[in-house]
Amino acid sequence: MKRLYRTSHDRKLAGICGGLGHYFNIDPTIVRIVLLLLIIPFNVGIFLAYIIGIFVIPDEMDVS
Repeated sequence: MKRLYRTSHDRKLAGICGGLGHYFNIDPTIVRIVLLLLIIPFNVGIFLAYIIGIFVIPDEMDVS
């Protein structure tokens, strides 16, 4: 069963993009680029979603 988690090995800030990349089986760099592109038109919403994800999505070490 696939689980969404924040990565500890592919982390730049909080591991959200790395975790999303592993969950959807795509390169986390692509997720980071899409996130940066979405911040331009939806700056407050994307930023808040990222902050909420830090607290809601469990860390990789907590899942194992």
